[in-house]
Amino acid sequence: MSGGQPAKLRIFSLNCWGIRYLSQHCVQRYEMIGELLSREEHDLALLQEVWSEKDFLFLKKTLASTHPHSHYFKSGVIGSGLAVFSRHRIHDAFLYRFSLNGYPYMLHHGDWFGGKAVGMVIVNICGLSAHVYVTHLHAEYCREKDGYLPHRVVQAWELQQFVRHTSRGADVVILGGDLNMHPQDLGNRLVRAYTGLRDCYTDTDKFDGCDEGVTLIADNPFTNKKELIPFEKGIRIDYILFKGSKTVRVKCESLTTTKGSFPGKPFPFSDHEALSAELLVERTQEAQDNEGTQDGYSPDALPELVDTVTEARMELKVGLHLARRMRHTAGRTGAMGLVLLLLELAIAAVPWLALGTEQPFPRASFYLLGALCLAVLLTALPLYAFHTAQVKALQGAEDQMSLAAGSLQEALRGRATTAGQQGELNSRATPGPLDPEE
Repeated sequence: MSGGQPAKLRIFSLNCWGIRYLSQHCVQRYEMIGELLSREEHDLALLQEVWSEKDFLFLKKTLASTHPHSHYFKSGVIGSGLAVFSRHRIHDAFLYRFSLNGYPYMLHHGDWFGGKAVGMVIVNICGLSAHVYVTHLHAEYCREKDGYLPHRVVQAWELQQFVRHTSRGADVVILGGDLNMHPQDLGNRLVRAYTGLRDCYTDTDKFDGCDEGVTLIADNPFTNKKELIPFEKGIRIDYILFKGSKTVRVKCESLTTTKGSFPGKPFPFSDHEALSAELLVERTQEAQDNEGTQDGYSPDALPELVDTVTEARMELKVGLHLARRMRHTAGRTGAMGLVLLLLELAIAAVPWLALGTEQPFPRASFYLLGALCLAVLLTALPLYAFHTAQVKALQGAEDQMSLAAGSLQEALRGRATTAGQQGELNSRATPGPLDPEE
């Protein structure tokens, strides 16, 4: 590819909203998605919320001629919902499941039952090694009172760690998916600053889609309008991010999104808009300075990154305080249930210990109270275990961020010292004004 024309790489990303028997027109929409991908022939299609393996197999059969290589990432109770279809052979695949993903008792949200994760595939394109990631983070159900924000920050932290540590040696890195975060949200800034990934929407000169690149719009008939009340135009939470390497330059030539209902179709592909990016990939002879350090981030971004990590630590501390309170509440409730249950057993033993003594309580009330105490105990125990695991996950992520913040601050001080020494050398090397001859 050296000295020749840049290679074109077309990427497609869509949250399919594929909840069988719950999502509207699910079967018909999968047929529309398969038809679109067959016609457009993208190099890679990164799909989210493909919750049913039957739907994945349908797409796999439909795309057998255009995208012969595919992988479905299995995780959690109902799966991760992540799938990749590729025109190029997939040489390796790996899945990392996020340590935190909502609460099991929030049944109406359901995120906990889906194994939210990040999936990676490695493909070879024109002699270049491309590490491609697809992900779906926890949803934001209420922006003003977002009880899931600490979970989403942990997911963003683990996402950037996974991308950084698994993309070393890659020529091209691509991340696509539903991040459920606005462009300037904390987790989004954390991912982009740490990995050095660039946003197709902000880095392209040619864009065709919804205003401001929003991917959840009010004009979509499947969208819950109440969730968009503060945002009249919609929100941008779906992304295609990319970067090259020291010897490979990557540029986003164009980005397009769907705009609600698709021409000639009775309804949209999903409640989210689809993204389609065209990347230009070119091998260069000279090392590129704009791809950051080996760790991914640019040295110029150190001050911003230190502030972002510090902000993330503060958010996790708030989440950690709440998690400890919830664990304490579950523990107290379980202890109360255990004490009442033991009291019930003691009362039940009275007739056996004192012969001839009758049971002081009616049998029906006695058994009902005992069953209630047992139910409280059996409910509180798993909740206590869950919140204990949540505390450990939040504490672990905060400890990691503490180490990272210390390392970044040391690098920042070292950079300032080096700059000061360089300035002093320059001032010494510069000759002073000559004294006039007497």
